[in-house]
Formats: sequence, C-alpha cells, structure tokens
Amino acid sequence: MFQQIFDAINIGIVILDKDLKVHGWNRWMEVHSGIDESKIKSSPIFDTFPHLNNPKFIRSCKSVFSFGNFCFFSQKLHRHLFPFKTTSYADSKFDFMQQSCAMGPLRDENNEIKYLFIYVQDVTEVAAYEQKLLEMNMRDGLTGIYNRRFLESKLSEEFNRHQRYGGVFSLVMLDIDFFKKVNDTHGHQCGDFILKAVSSRVASIIRNVDYLARYGGEEFCCLLPETGIPAALTVAERFRAAIEQQETNYDGEIIKVTISLGVSEFRKGIESAEMMIKKADEALYRAKREGRNKVVVMD
Repeated sequence: MFQQIFDAINIGIVILDKDLKVHGWNRWMEVHSGIDESKIKSSPIFDTFPHLNNPKFIRSCKSVFSFGNFCFFSQKLHRHLFPFKTTSYADSKFDFMQQSCAMGPLRDENNEIKYLFIYVQDVTEVAAYEQKLLEMNMRDGLTGIYNRRFLESKLSEEFNRHQRYGGVFSLVMLDIDFFKKVNDTHGHQCGDFILKAVSSRVASIIRNVDYLARYGGEEFCCLLPETGIPAALTVAERFRAAIEQQETNYDGEIIKVTISLGVSEFRKGIESAEMMIKKADEALYRAKREGRNKVVVMD
C-alpha cells in the first residue's frame, strides 16, 4: 500500500542508506531522470550524480545520520539538486527544472536512523512567475525597456560607486521632437508606435553594459558606465543620426521624427545622482531651444 503512495505522489522521493547508496527511487524520479529504479538501486548516488559529491551535500547527509537533523536546499540558493530538464510550459529562461528539496531521517522501530530521504519538488513555474514579476517591476510596459524607477536606482548605485572609487560615467537624456504633433496628427496609437520604434532603435545601438530607460512621456535616458564626455558625445550623436535616418511605416504612411539630446558626466562638483539628471535635462532643453535634432553637453 505504501509503495503505491510512494509511486503516485507528485514529488520526487529518494532514499539513501548510510553508504549513500540508493535504497528507494520513486516513479516521479524515474520519469524526470529517465532512470529506472532497478538501474540505480544499490549503487552510490554519486555514480549517477557526481556533482552531489561535494562538501555541503556530504555534510548535510552526515548531519541527518548523526543528529537526525533536517536539511533544506532552497531553489533561490541552489536552483536544483538533480539536473532534470524542465517540463514547464512557463516562459522562463531556466535550462533545468527549479527544485525545492529537503532531506531528513528515516528511523526503524528502535528509533535508530537507518536511511535518509530526499524529497524533490518542481517549483519551476513559481520561480518563472517570480522572475516575470521582477522583470515587470523593472520594465516600462509600453516599450519594454527599463523604467524610470530602475534607472534612478541604477544611477544612484553608479554614483555612489564612483564617489567612493573614482572613474567616469555619463548620462544621455533624449526627447522626441514635436511629439505632440505626431499624436495630434496621427493619433495616440501612432504615438505609442513611434515611442516603441525610437526606443527599439536606440536599444539596438547601446552596449550590453549600458542602461536605456523610458524616463517619462517621450523622454528617455541612457546610463553609460565607464564612459567620459567625448565617448558619450559620440554615442549620443550616433543615437541622433540613427533616429533621423529611421523611417517608421504606420498604416502605410512613412513617419520620420528627430530627437534632441543632452549629455552630462560624473565629475567634481556634481553632488548627487539627481544633479546629473538635472544637468543632462538642462542640456537637452538647450538643444531644443537651439533648433532641435542636435546634441548639447552640460555646462
């Protein structure tokens, strides 16, 4: 009767003896590992899963057999104990099934610990959902690039790091020229389409280490780590030229826009991350006043 429960339960159960040989391997483990119990039973667990032969796992096993302790292996810390392919339909980046595992003692009628059990729970969908929530908290819902909250947090980190250790980094603020006219002429759906097209084009130019965020409305901000003003100017000019050349086809109509940009850098006298944004914003609005479709550097 207990064997039926052992095989029907929707979690993995492994039973090891004191020599860490497999004594039990339920149906769930057979399905996800592709290994029949008859093939693995009585053999050391390390023969099939050599990565478990590590100090932490061995120490945990000894703790169970010596003191009757329970040990937990959380998904957040370990990801998995057994590298099984995920069967989840969730849209995740996990290569392997995410597992929440624990081990504990199995005692005989004399209260002597003869075996230990490991249970393996598939938590891939929960982990993928948490990952998605985290992403949503960092991303702008329309354009998919980072949002203002994330940018301000990252900028603050970068500012504090450079205040302590020195170095350079820059900020580029950019704004779509005459965006209200796009909305008024073609409608807000077209405006949203332009916002996505501009952010996508700029995002295709930046490095993996840069951070592009929608700062608000039609305004964007790009954080350029380890980049001084000369290089930041080159990058900003590349953004400007790319958007100037871009043609966006909306409902059969070709729409072209330009952007104005302001650049600031971390330097002596800049006392806060907010001041860097203010300097870049002032340069941006000077670019607007001086005719738009141009790059201006902070005073």
